[in-house]
Amino acid sequence: MAGEGHIDVLSRLSRRPSFEVAVSGSNELGMRLAAWSASLVVAIGFVSGLSLLLTEGGAAAFLLDRNSPVFNYPFTIQNLMWLIFFGALGELVVRYRRARREWAQLAKGLLPEDEVTMLRLEDLGAVRGRVRGQEEFFVQRLVTRCVLQFQSSKSTDRANALLNSSLDLMQHEVDTRYSLVRYLVWVIPTIGFIGTVVGIAAALGAAGDTQDFQDPALLGELTRNLGVAFYTTMLALIQSAILVLAQSTTQAREEGALNRAGQYCLDNLINRLYDR
Repeated sequence: MAGEGHIDVLSRLSRRPSFEVAVSGSNELGMRLAAWSASLVVAIGFVSGLSLLLTEGGAAAFLLDRNSPVFNYPFTIQNLMWLIFFGALGELVVRYRRARREWAQLAKGLLPEDEVTMLRLEDLGAVRGRVRGQEEFFVQRLVTRCVLQFQSSKSTDRANALLNSSLDLMQHEVDTRYSLVRYLVWVIPTIGFIGTVVGIAAALGAAGDTQDFQDPALLGELTRNLGVAFYTTMLALIQSAILVLAQSTTQAREEGALNRAGQYCLDNLINRLYDR
């Protein structure tokens, strides 16, 4: 049965559909730049729309700091946070699209998936030919490394060890791709807290400049200004919570694609290697 699989494997692989050309690293950088540009446009449109709808009231103060006593509108802390928020969403869109493409590679059938085929040394050239030039993706890179290791060492154990070490390295690679998003998730609450401190300082400074400290309206005005000052931190925490959820979901999908690629190579490559 193994011999029959060996004879038939090359013909089955040759009948599989050809792969699309992988997007290079420079193209992915271009996608990120395009996503950031689009995010900036969306953020400006979002702030402009809110500015037209909200001119007075608590919602305008909370979302935009529309009538800020400290900053000249539209150059407010809230609007800066909206720009960063949409920029982070754009970065996550790029990562989500990459995760979708990684999952799509698993459906291209570059390895035999039946129950009888075994892969001998002479079969691996055809396997490697189907992934050559596409090592940007997880599964293609794993296949290339394992095939080269088996061709050089003729050892299934070494190929399996290389698969495990490659998965560890790729896991770290995925994690580093989210460094910018993690920084943006951290910087938004920081900017919000800075806005709160500036607002408190401005409110206390305005109260200190009052000539009549017996004015009954002074306490009400001070309390209102302090309440507006805390809006920046409140909005920042809400934005950060949304980004953390989106980041966790997207990163889990990309890491899931990596785990699935590892299982795919283990089941359909490592376990099929025939070194005799």
